[in-house]
Amino acid sequence: MTARIGVVTFPGSLDDRDTQRAIRLAGAEPVALWHKDKDLHQVDAVVLPGGFSYGDYLRAGAISRFSPVMETVIEQAKAGLPVLGICNGFQILTEAHLLPGGMLGNDHLHFICRDQKLRVENADTAWTADYSAGQEIHIPLKNMDGRYVADAYTLDKLEAEGRVVFRYLDFNPNGSLRDIAGITNEAGNVVGLMPH
Repeated sequence: MTARIGVVTFPGSLDDRDTQRAIRLAGAEPVALWHKDKDLHQVDAVVLPGGFSYGDYLRAGAISRFSPVMETVIEQAKAGLPVLGICNGFQILTEAHLLPGGMLGNDHLHFICRDQKLRVENADTAWTADYSAGQEIHIPLKNMDGRYVADAYTLDKLEAEGRVVFRYLDFNPNGSLRDIAGITNEAGNVVGLMPH
C-alpha cells in the first residue's frame, strides 16, 4: 500500500509543490492539506514545507503555529504521526513546541542559497531510516532565519539523547549552535531540518 503524505500549504509557502513532487519521486502519494483545515485526510505522515508562511511576520513560523491545521498536527504528532518540518516548517515546529529551541536570523544577517554538506547523526527516526549514521550528504540550503539556538541544558540533552539528526560539515552557514542542521523529538517521529 502506498503511503499518503500530507503537505501543508500556508499563506507564503514556497516549496509545497516541490515537496509534493519529491514525495511522488519517493514512491508515495502526496496529499494537499490547507492551513485552514483541521482534517488531515487520514494521511500516514505530514510535511510542513519551506517558505515564508504569513510573510514571517513577528517571527518565522510564529503565526502559522496557530493555524487550524496545526491543532490537529500537534495532537497527531504527540500520538506518533511522523511529521517533518523543512526550513519554515522547522521554525513552525519549534514555535509549536513539538521541537525544543528556536530559530533566529542568520548570524551574518544575509539570505543564503548554496549547496551544503551534512552528516547524518541519527538514522533511527521515521524520516532518516534510509540513511546510515555518519553518512555524509550534499543538500541545497536556502534561508534567512536558519540559525538554530537553544539554552545549554537543551543542547546538552539533545546531544546526550542522540536527538541531533543532521549536522553541518565543513562550514556552518548560519551560525547554528553546535552546527545543528536538524533535530528530532524524544519519540523520533518529529524531525526539523533547516537545509532544503
